[in-house]
Amino acid sequence: MDAVRTALQPITHNLPAPIRDLGVSIIGDKCYKALLLDIDVENTECLKYAISKGLGIGIVGASSIVKVPQILKLLNSKSASGVSFLAYLLETSSYLISLAYNVRNGFPFSTYGETAMVLAQNVIITVLVLHYSGKASMAALFVAALAASAVTLFSEQALGMKELGWLQVGAGGLGVASKIPQIAAIWSQGGTGQLSAYTVFNYLLGSLTRIFTTLQEVDDKVILYGFVAGFTLNLVLALQMVYYWNAPSAKVKGKRKEALPANSLLNPSYAEVTASSTARPRSKGPTTRRRG
Repeated sequence: MDAVRTALQPITHNLPAPIRDLGVSIIGDKCYKALLLDIDVENTECLKYAISKGLGIGIVGASSIVKVPQILKLLNSKSASGVSFLAYLLETSSYLISLAYNVRNGFPFSTYGETAMVLAQNVIITVLVLHYSGKASMAALFVAALAASAVTLFSEQALGMKELGWLQVGAGGLGVASKIPQIAAIWSQGGTGQLSAYTVFNYLLGSLTRIFTTLQEVDDKVILYGFVAGFTLNLVLALQMVYYWNAPSAKVKGKRKEALPANSLLNPSYAEVTASSTARPRSKGPTTRRRG
């Protein structure tokens, strides 16, 4: 280890000022000195903090595109099959409250940044689901109600921190409840429809990572318990995605059943042909055998 430290220190001690300032802003003076200047990898406190920061920044970056595959699936198929409007309504409401709670508490952006990114994408998906369900007027009403709610939640004059804290408790419940309609929709339809596997599995990994970053950086049990509950239900969704991977939806199954009688009349099976031929009595025709 001493050889590695000796080789790396000339590099870490001479990093450009912008990179050095960025590192200090992310992990702080103490951990920057311990990990980069002294290269003390046995400092577990700073090591866990740096890992947490790295994971948090990674989640924020990945969240900027996490719902893009879902948006593209809706646009390409022009169908909202398998996507629950209620699930997205509850999740969007939960994310809006959580975003306001984190911003007004001054928590590090790396611990909640993905909330803002996913919130914007959720609004797009919810509008598309309503549009492709023939409810365009409800989409406009949804956006207007969301904007009015945002103004209220971010305003200290309109809503005090105590009241916002209680709303955050409810937001944790909304976040958990938002998964239940989607789970139920998949179960009832017997398939995942237009639900994006990329989004589901990224949510699973993201919620697991958020448990770790919250334990390291945010001393707030309400937020922690919300991530734990969210991870549990994200796991159920991921298992459903695996189970129904190649299963057709109930709508497709219904179409197949409707098509079956017509096809069976046009294309009788071998068994039907055999059965009809054996049931038909043979007619007695003239014989060519000579008598006598």
